[in-house]
Amino acid sequence: MDENGQITLDYLVGITIFLLALVFVFQYTTGLFTPFESSSDEVTMIADRVATTVVEDRISSGDSQTYNIVSNSLLNDFFIQLNNNYSSTQDSLGLNGTFFLYDLNISLENGTKVISCAGKNLPEAGNIGQTKRVVLIEDIDGETHHAILSFRVW
Repeated sequence: MDENGQITLDYLVGITIFLLALVFVFQYTTGLFTPFESSSDEVTMIADRVATTVVEDRISSGDSQTYNIVSNSLLNDFFIQLNNNYSSTQDSLGLNGTFFLYDLNISLENGTKVISCAGKNLPEAGNIGQTKRVVLIEDIDGETHHAILSFRVW
């Protein structure tokens, strides 16, 4: 009579059952958050592209080593331009093409409240892509203040 257990086979069966249970849990939990996800991948990428263009090219203070330092005067000029000449600004940012038309809303927050907002009003429903950028706003005196720029595209 052989009283040795089959440890290798028992270990293999146990690990296989554990891995199958783990895969089942991961498959089940990803479906839990599906109603809270947006299917706005395209507009999120466009919002990110617009945010990069505006922050790094249009309102940048000119520091080549730090892209998130923006000029307060250029920021105010851009907000005025976006509100007064919306369609031309929309064209220059690549949001108005032959087969597509995207709207834009940009808001400036200081962490507790919205300081300024420009562009079209947000729609009640639909896919809205959003990108936020943490920036340092540089005043004329050279002092910087933290702020959050939110770019929303739909």
